[in-house]
Parts: sequence; structure tokens; C-alpha cells
Amino acid sequence: MAKQDYYATLGVAREAGAEDLKKAYRKLAMQHHPDRNPGNKQAEAKFKEVSEAYDILKDDQKRAAYDRYGHAAFEQGGAGGFNAGFDFSAAAASAISSTRCSANSPAPVAAVPPVAAAPATTSARPSRSS
Repeated sequence: MAKQDYYATLGVAREAGAEDLKKAYRKLAMQHHPDRNPGNKQAEAKFKEVSEAYDILKDDQKRAAYDRYGHAAFEQGGAGGFNAGFDFSAAAASAISSTRCSANSPAPVAAVPPVAAAPATTSARPSRSS
């Protein structure tokens, strides 16, 4: 079953501000809250939908991802996900095997420039003139 658009779930326009989102969420949350509708599975499901929609739309970064990718931004392996369908395991295995050293060869050492020694001082504190 396809999810309904989060803006439609809350009954607000895409341009709605934070106050409009909060107002719409509170109204629908009160209306469909499980404590106000004991035993009503439809009301419980609607409450969860409303809460999910508000959780996404109240956060600016999540809202931007939703506006750009839709529900796919929050699904595993979706276009908005980290890996975007790319299999990193093969690339990682190749990179790891090419950098491994055999038991008989020494590990590569990076050249480190020498550090200049600080000049020696005679006193840690400056002298006081009275």
C-alpha cells in the first residue's frame, strides 16, 4: 500500500510554515489519539500516520529530503539513502587487499619531517623588577 503524501496527511500546503504544521498536527493528533479512541484500530493507524508526517516535516533537513525524493528518502536503499544502490563491499574488499602487507615485507613507513627543537631557556618565569 502506497503511503499518502505527508502534506496531504496533515492537510497543509507544501509552502506551510512551522506554525501551520504544528497547528494541523495537534488538531489531528487530538482527534485520532488512541486514548480518545480506545479499541479503534483505524484511529490508531491514522494517529501513527499523522505523527510520522509531522516528524518528517517539522525537521528542515528531513523536509528538504522528503520534498526532493519523497518517501524513498527514508526507505532502506532508496535514492535518498546513503548508499543509493551502490555495493561498497566489493570496493572496500579491493582497497583492503591492495593495502595489506605480507608477513615477510615490512609495513610502509611514511616520511615524517624532523621537528625542530625549541631553544633552551634559563628560567621558566620572567624576573621581577622592583
